[in-house]
Amino acid sequence: MNWQRLYAIFLKELRQMRRDRITLAMIVVIPVMQLVLFGYAINLNLRHLPAGIADQAGNAASRTVVMDMLATGVIRPVARANTPEQLMDLLRRGDISVGVVIPPDFERRLSEGREAVQVLVDGSDTVVQSAAVQLARMPLTQAAASRTEPISVVSFYNPERRSAVNIVPGLIGVILTMTMVLFTAVAIVRERERGNMELLIATPVSRAELMVGKVLPYAGIGLVQTSVILLLGLWLFQVPIRGSVWEVYVAAVLLILANLTLGLLISTRAQSQFQAMQMTFFVFLPSILLSGFMFPFAGMPQVVQWLAEALPLTHFLRLIRGIMLRGADLTEMWREVLALLVFTALMMTLAILRFRKRLD
Repeated sequence: MNWQRLYAIFLKELRQMRRDRITLAMIVVIPVMQLVLFGYAINLNLRHLPAGIADQAGNAASRTVVMDMLATGVIRPVARANTPEQLMDLLRRGDISVGVVIPPDFERRLSEGREAVQVLVDGSDTVVQSAAVQLARMPLTQAAASRTEPISVVSFYNPERRSAVNIVPGLIGVILTMTMVLFTAVAIVRERERGNMELLIATPVSRAELMVGKVLPYAGIGLVQTSVILLLGLWLFQVPIRGSVWEVYVAAVLLILANLTLGLLISTRAQSQFQAMQMTFFVFLPSILLSGFMFPFAGMPQVVQWLAEALPLTHFLRLIRGIMLRGADLTEMWREVLALLVFTALMMTLAILRFRKRLD
């Protein structure tokens, strides 16, 4: 082996990597991103779960119980209710994850050693269920000698605590994010590499028509993928669809459009198909880790939660789990719908503007 030639090749590769900014970014940014996300953002000990309180007793003892629960840091109050039914409605809409019910005869129940407090929990997320169980183990002084647990947990939507019930709806979003962004980004760049894009631009078709028409077939592919996952989830794992099926597809279309426009924007920046795949990775990694698919959203620091709100997968997961598992409808979760529409409009506008500049 000639060491001089080997050294020359070594230097050439280093210089090539230095010139390729995307590869250089992957070498440096990906490890840093993983370190920060796993070390700072990912936290399996849930804190500050949004909670609703229905204190029907309204006395000093019940207020003390509520304050003790809040002092644990597991829940944070975001809503007040008068009845358990109102709390259940808030749970179904996804406004809260935990509801605390203190009945009017709270003190008498406590003195008689009976169940005195109910914790209602959105069981569609098994991690939230576990946090609620820990909250229910909080001791109440007057019930210390009682054999009955003073705080009971009532789990809704997934009382068997099957992880598939939580995972399968989320998989629809993960697969659509991975495939739609990648397909679109690569497809546009491939046309440019083959020299076909300039020929298409030379036709009377406008740039907006060209870009929209280019991505529409992938929207159909996304709906086919959604149907396959829904059917397999129902057949293999008995994952229910408690809400409207057509609303499930509307939510899927919203995510597909958001991802397709994001792919278009990437395609205006990438110089080759390989670069497009590399840039897609920068979107896919934070989407998986921060959206609430793998790790609990409520356990992340506030700054990371603000960042995660910019990801379309975050809003889709709330939509799909709300519709499929809790039977909610789109009007009750209009904020998530609006977020996806705004993201799509913004990405499409940026993509068209950048596309025009590149061809000029």
